[in-house]
Amino acid sequence: MSFKVARRALVPPFIVMDVMRDAAALEAAGRSIIHLEVGQPSTGIPKAAAAKVGDILGRDPLGYTLASGLPALSQRITRHYQDTYGVVVAPDRIFATTGSSGGFVLAFLVAFEAGDRVALAAPGYPAYRHILTSLGVVPELIEVDAASRYQPTVDHLKKMAKLPDGLIVASPANPTGTVVPPDEFKELAVFCDRHGVRLISDEIYHGITYGMPATTAAGVSESAIVVNSFSKYFSMTGWRLGWLVVPEAFKRPLECLAQNLFISPPTVSQMGGLAVFDCKDELEANVARYARNREVLLRRLPESGFEKFAPADGAFYIYADVSSFGEDSATFCARMLHEAGVATTPGIDFDPFKGDRFVRFSFAGSTPDMEEACDRLSKWRRNRARPGEPIAL
Repeated sequence: MSFKVARRALVPPFIVMDVMRDAAALEAAGRSIIHLEVGQPSTGIPKAAAAKVGDILGRDPLGYTLASGLPALSQRITRHYQDTYGVVVAPDRIFATTGSSGGFVLAFLVAFEAGDRVALAAPGYPAYRHILTSLGVVPELIEVDAASRYQPTVDHLKKMAKLPDGLIVASPANPTGTVVPPDEFKELAVFCDRHGVRLISDEIYHGITYGMPATTAAGVSESAIVVNSFSKYFSMTGWRLGWLVVPEAFKRPLECLAQNLFISPPTVSQMGGLAVFDCKDELEANVARYARNREVLLRRLPESGFEKFAPADGAFYIYADVSSFGEDSATFCARMLHEAGVATTPGIDFDPFKGDRFVRFSFAGSTPDMEEACDRLSKWRRNRARPGEPIAL
């Protein structure tokens, strides 16, 4: 007897994970691969924080915490908002989650009904629309481009036939790295408040910016939901820990959802989260390295014909237009991987409209890797076969 697969499960893959799989297969076969595909710090949790967690293991049972996480962690995050933004956020508005991914699931469940419409930028993080779709919420993509710094604006919302129930804004954004200027961010937040559009602010790349500051929605809107993570700035991807800042009315519904879906975030990860706030010097050194990596790519990628980029204001990505190379981005990235040994992510992962023209480079790795990648791409560009010729395996 055959059984059905629920339609909600039939979402597209996260293509960067497929690229990682293909790169790993080449490495297993003995190839040297430079990884510019995955948005993951190569450093891991700061050493001092790891040592503190190590001291806890074996003498703490590490049982369940509250569904919203350790009260001490909420209080420490509250202090982080005060120190970083000068914004006061009550601890009971902070909700620890199993990564930002778990945070998005909870945020979407508590804020939207099945059939609601949520607007988001294209290009943008693909899991937004895939999670929304699996929950029965309708993603409405806003095609953005260089004219708006690849970010949604109030004008975009005004041009929609009907205002959506929600809007997702990521600043800094994945894949473009662009940041919404503070005045424009506040304008968006005020517009959403006045018109009943629930603002979801993805702030997982906060702390990683290069000049232009990132604005937290927690400081400009009482109705917004903030999603943040320990994965990027705090360099704790595999620990799967994030947090939400939510309106007071959402606290109990979120608690009930989390109790049933997750019970609580991993306790050992929360201990690491508490410790990592005391590692600012090491974390800022990571950001300084990202800045050097960014400079290397912006300076050297044009040597290989990559000349048009989105403004890389923050995060650790460069989103490059590759339409002049004469191939769609999936084919182009496959050739780059197999022929040059450089793994990157095709834009189709982020944008179903124009993504075949773009490639995302991640510069979260080491500076020597950035230099080596540019050396390989420069050599590949000089010796590269014509479009349409078979990939040399």
